[in-house]
Amino acid sequence: MKRLLVGIILLFASAELFAQQNTPPLQQQDATPPVAPQQNTPPLPPPPDEGAPPLRPTATPPPVAPIVVAAPKQPNGKIQKSLVRITSTEVEPDYRAPWNTGAIGRGVGAGFVIDGPRIMTNAHVVSNTRYLTVEREGDPNKYPARVLFVAHDCDLALITVDSPEFFKNMVPLGLGGIPELESTVSAYGYPIGGERMSVTTGIVSRIDFQLYTHSSIDSHLAIQISAQINPGNSGGPVMQNGKVVGVAFQGYSGDIAQGVAYMIPTPVIRRFLTDIKDNRYDKYVDLGLTYSKLQNPAQRRYLGLPDDGRGVMVDTVIEAGPAGKALKQGDVLLSIDDHAIASDAFVELEGERVEMPEVVERKFKGDKVKFEILRDRKPMTLRIELNTVWPYQMQAHHYDTRPRYVVYGGLIFQPLSLDLLDAYQTGDPRVRHYFDYFILEQIYLQHPDVIVLTNILPDPTNTYLAAYRSSIVDEVNGKKMTTLNDLAQAFAEAPDRFVIKMIGGGPPLVLDRKEVESARERIRTRYNVIAEQNLNEQPVSAQVSAKSEEPHS
Repeated sequence: MKRLLVGIILLFASAELFAQQNTPPLQQQDATPPVAPQQNTPPLPPPPDEGAPPLRPTATPPPVAPIVVAAPKQPNGKIQKSLVRITSTEVEPDYRAPWNTGAIGRGVGAGFVIDGPRIMTNAHVVSNTRYLTVEREGDPNKYPARVLFVAHDCDLALITVDSPEFFKNMVPLGLGGIPELESTVSAYGYPIGGERMSVTTGIVSRIDFQLYTHSSIDSHLAIQISAQINPGNSGGPVMQNGKVVGVAFQGYSGDIAQGVAYMIPTPVIRRFLTDIKDNRYDKYVDLGLTYSKLQNPAQRRYLGLPDDGRGVMVDTVIEAGPAGKALKQGDVLLSIDDHAIASDAFVELEGERVEMPEVVERKFKGDKVKFEILRDRKPMTLRIELNTVWPYQMQAHHYDTRPRYVVYGGLIFQPLSLDLLDAYQTGDPRVRHYFDYFILEQIYLQHPDVIVLTNILPDPTNTYLAAYRSSIVDEVNGKKMTTLNDLAQAFAEAPDRFVIKMIGGGPPLVLDRKEVESARERIRTRYNVIAEQNLNEQPVSAQVSAKSEEPHS
């Protein structure tokens, strides 16, 4: 290093001395070996005599423009002609005062044009939306948009713009396959920190089943990438070789992990697009069972299984699910659709080892799946028609719906759900137990709706009832309450009083009907209760009509 510095210093010193000797200014040269002077090169002027006056400095040479290296060609083409910025004005449901409209918020995400012409994005970008606009690069207008389809169980959505001007010169993107591990991908979107398109590059680091946090209960194939995905990237394409290989959708925050982000791969995207071909989204199907691996040799011998590395055991079967009519606890599953089930619950599918649920993931409502099983050590073949499993929905987040509730005598009754727990943050052990074991203990058979007294609007007619908060309703006037509709029907009858028994014992809660009726208008006015009940999850107006609107700046 020292020799290099000395050489550079000597080089500059020689150049300065040469300039002082009134030589012509040097021209910029290419990085090629020096060439010997030709014979017709004029000789250099002789050095000045020692007694001669000093030479006047020569004029400063004109600046030489730097050599600019051309930027490499964009590997994924002009993505600006396919990418859009999505802005959603949304209303978050208010579970603590369910008759209210809820808080208004604003979110920004990304999307990209596919054939149709349609725009693909994440479901969480357009969830609970009341007004939706999209923007494209180089266009100052904001175009009103509307939702076509939403799949909350796989966090995908399709929207469109009715303005005929919007899709002009836009280029639809095509879908690719599953990228290989360690291959490079690029994520596009509009993350925080700026208004224009952003691109981040990373590698594929993992391909695995992951929980999709938007619904909180659904797990599908997902691809982990090292490219940064931040708020605003959601719904944007992840590209490789000019094709979409995924949709950016979730990641970990810095306090949990760094550089961990996920994209929805194309098998999930293609399934969504296939499902909606009949203009309806039927959701993902499921078997409705849990199982255990059978890898212990002694355990396998006890069950009469050969040492062939096959088989998993059924632990629980949800009676309300497709498997409830065919499989039993203790059955050993040997194959699914002629794919051998390994003892670690993996199967070989299209040359890859994937988890057994991946076979079901690729099917649709009404499709059948074939199982080879052992029941009491006897081989059997079963076929199961697939469908959704409704009990799972109690433990899922819900969107584009109004909370269900009944208000009577200032008492607020609501069905137990994940959103309700998030709103009230209740620590009541009985409520938590009914939520956590709703499926495993098959609570849904007796209580399809777990009706909770969530809050009390104070009034003289309901004094000294605070201890009943977070109680679960069992029966009213001797009749079992299985759904919220049952409770509303009971209150619509006209007995002298309502005797409400709660699960877990204790004295019943008693309401005098005449007192409740006399307080009804007072409570509604005092607490601005617009409607005393909502028994059905009515979708909010998520589809904003844009036919009569013009784009605005």
